[in-house]
This record gives sequence, structure tokens and C-alpha cells, in this order.
Amino acid sequence: MSEQQDVIEELEAAGVLNGLRWAYRSAVARSLNDYSEGAGHNAAWLGTTRFTLFQNRLDRVFTCERYSISTSSEADPNAALDQLFEELTKQDIRTMPRLDPGLVHRADLNTSPGWAHTGRRFLLAACKPGKIDRLPWPQRSPTKQSVARQRNPEPAPTLFDGFDDEEEIDGLVALNTAEELDLPTFVVAHTLDPLTGVPELVYGRPRLNAGGGKGWHWYEHLLGVPPIEGGYRTDVDAPLPSGPSPVADAAVYLRQPVEERRGDRASGEQ
Repeated sequence: MSEQQDVIEELEAAGVLNGLRWAYRSAVARSLNDYSEGAGHNAAWLGTTRFTLFQNRLDRVFTCERYSISTSSEADPNAALDQLFEELTKQDIRTMPRLDPGLVHRADLNTSPGWAHTGRRFLLAACKPGKIDRLPWPQRSPTKQSVARQRNPEPAPTLFDGFDDEEEIDGLVALNTAEELDLPTFVVAHTLDPLTGVPELVYGRPRLNAGGGKGWHWYEHLLGVPPIEGGYRTDVDAPLPSGPSPVADAAVYLRQPVEERRGDRASGEQ
């Protein structure tokens, strides 16, 4: 089994990927709902808000930091729910996965927010729409570069078999600078098109692309699965669905297009 299969299957079975999907969908929906050019918002505001809300929603769904829920048998299991659900929509509450406290814990790396499950950490990286495949790690923070320099556990049979010129440069850089972190660290990269509101979300192992080549050893798209029944509250106005919806997510559009000349500013690393 490849590393990609092993990691994705484990995270899917544990519910971690459902938590990631919920957190990003919630962050995107709230960002687009609050966006208003009339209020002075622009593409940079949209990118920063999305990034901040994504971190907040991850702490909520994984019950980390201020959203921690006690596992004590004497504690009221619903005692912290008011804080957990504060400012969430009914849709957010219906679809929020109910995961075991402690399944995922905060594991920041330097100043980059991180979360870990069974000895594997993931960090976040914003990206320009349509640019995930060649995300330029050498232009990112030293922390993200160190993550991209980790040794690949599945090297090619020979060093440069099948490599193009860009990948050969990247292979030499990786060979000379590979390092080990305290935990194997992956990256969750995300985008949001400021004109259409269409999001992307992937989980993968980054690759230091010093020559401008591919930015990943592998990655998995996460948003192909529709929202599921969450498992927290049922006392909301509309009835809960009996299972996963067979209908794909509807496209979300901004009320007014963001000026195209501002578009690149939405995707800067936070």
C-alpha cells in the first residue's frame, strides 16, 4: 500500500477528513456571506477572513484550545456546546461531525498552526485558485519550506528516472537538504476563487520544487464528498437527513464580483 493510500484511509476511517471538510465548508460559507464591497471588503479581506475562520472551525470540530470538551464521567457532556456552536449556522450544526475529544490535538510548528492525529501533523497553506499542483514552496515561510524538505518515504527506483529538467533540480535540492521534523508533517492546501466562490481543499505531502516543478509528492482532493449528518444537536428547525445527501454541493457566488486586478491578493499565505 502506498503512503497516500495508507494515510488517507486512516484519516477517513477516523473521521479526521470529515472534520476538515466541515471546517472548510463552514469557513467558506461564512466568509462569502459576510463579504460586502459596500462595507469596504476586498479580495484580501476575503482571503484573510477565510484563513482565520478555517483555523477556528478546525479547533471547534476537533474540540481543541478554547473549545475543549471534558472527557470526565462527572462532566455534563453538553456543558461546552453553547460555546462550541456560538455564531454557527443551523446548517453548520447539523453537519458538524461529532468526533471523540482528543482524536486530534493542536501541534503547532514554530508559528504555523498545526493539528496532529496518531503521530502525523498537518499545517495549512492558502493558494491561488488553480495553482495547487505547482504551489511554490521556496516562496513560502521557512517553516513551510522545512516541511517540503522532508524525506519522501517512497523515492523513485533510481534518483532521476522519469524526471524532467525541473524535477531533476528539485531532486538534487531535496537530496542535499532533506531533514526530519519532530512529527511527519503534511499540508492541507486550500483555495477560493474570488469571482465564482468555488473552493478547493487537498491533503498531501509537499515537495520542495526549487526548479518550479510539481509541488507535491502526492495529494488528495477532499471536497468530492457531500456534507453528512453531524451528530450533535437535533433540536433545530428542519429535520435531519437520514444519511449522506446524494446531491453535490451547489456552487456559491459572491453578491458582486471582486475586481480581477485584486484577485491575486486573496491567495497570499497567512
